[in-house]
Amino acid sequence: MGSETNAKSMSIIVTKGTLDWAYPPFILATTAAAMGLEVTMFFTFYGLGLLKKDLNLKISTLGNPAMEMPVMGMHMVMPNIISALPGVDGMATAMMKNMIKKKGVASIPELRDLAIEADVQMIACQMTMDLFEYKREDMIDGPSIGGAASYIEVASKSDINLYI
Repeated sequence: MGSETNAKSMSIIVTKGTLDWAYPPFILATTAAAMGLEVTMFFTFYGLGLLKKDLNLKISTLGNPAMEMPVMGMHMVMPNIISALPGVDGMATAMMKNMIKKKGVASIPELRDLAIEADVQMIACQMTMDLFEYKREDMIDGPSIGGAASYIEVASKSDINLYI
C-alpha cells in the first residue's frame, strides 16, 4: 500500500434550493474550508436561488418520505399525501425555522457569509442565470459567474466531488 494523503480540495454541485437542501452543501463547504481544503461550490438550476440577496427558503414535504418533525416529544412523520393539503409546506417551513432558531443552528445567510470569509469559491451557473432571467444584481456579492466548463475544470483537479 502506498502512503495515503489527506484530500486537499473539494467541489460541490448545488442543485436544490429548499431550506432543508440548503444546509448540507454549506455545512460541508464551510467545514472542509475550516479543515484546510480548497472548496468550490457550483450553483445550478434551483440551487442557484441560494445565492440570491433576498432569500425566502421553504420546505417541501412532497417527495420527502423520510421527513420527521419533532412534535410534543414525539416524531411526526409527514406522509406524501399530506403535501396536497393547502398550507402544509408553510407549516413545515415554520416548524423547521423555529427548530433551527431554538437549537442555535446558523441560518443560510450566516453560512453563506462564513463560506465567503473562508474563501470558498462560489460559481453561479451562467446558463441557469439566463434560463431563469436572474441578473447579477439579484445575487450576493462574492460568487463568480461561469458555465459547466468552469466547474469541470475545478472538478477534474479536485480530490472530492459531491453532487447535492
